[in-house]
Amino acid sequence: MCGRFTLRLPPQELQSFFDLVRVDEYKPRYNIAPTQDIVAIRQSSEGRIGEMMHWGLIPHWAKDRKLAARMINARGETVSEKPSFRESFKRKRCLIPADGFYEWKDIGAKYKQPYHITMVEEQPFAMAGLWSEWTDPDSGEAIESCTIITTEANSLMNELHERMPVILPPEDWGDWLSPEMPQDSREKERLESLLVPFSPDKMQYRAVSRLVSSPRNETPDCLSPAES
Repeated sequence: MCGRFTLRLPPQELQSFFDLVRVDEYKPRYNIAPTQDIVAIRQSSEGRIGEMMHWGLIPHWAKDRKLAARMINARGETVSEKPSFRESFKRKRCLIPADGFYEWKDIGAKYKQPYHITMVEEQPFAMAGLWSEWTDPDSGEAIESCTIITTEANSLMNELHERMPVILPPEDWGDWLSPEMPQDSREKERLESLLVPFSPDKMQYRAVSRLVSSPRNETPDCLSPAES
């Protein structure tokens, strides 16, 4: 799964790296947690835009927003067919930018060691996501929300966890962001074929401070080396 990540890149650098025509203001983050607002990149008539969305997808048919907490991730193996994600897969795909994500590994019976996973060159990357728009039936408020797609772990990540986020290489960003609904089974299969483990040779991880285990901690200290 992917339940915590980082995005330390300032908005101006994010805009340049992902070739965005505009991006909402945000503060660099060291411990992004579910149900918070995160940057999601989608295709518009202007070009690629980065907008803040609620992390935890709320399907348009949901009666309330409680479902969001259980929808922070979507399994790539079933995302195109599962009712909660099927419509978003067809026409509301997005990228979730990050420069690292966290995973925890059991060390002994009562201790979990957090790890920060990044690209070898510490470059930002894009996780495959879906978004949706939901209208609160009580207040009439329109809420845009998103989810991160996961897949089976590659050989590196398998040392920490059996799942990992789908990381898309730049050459696939355009296809994934296309707002057009797949017209036939071949196009659908092409999109599904992107939901695979990223190359382990391009990734690395290191043990970090247990401060990150609490979402209340949001400082660079979360990335301090783990205590021996």
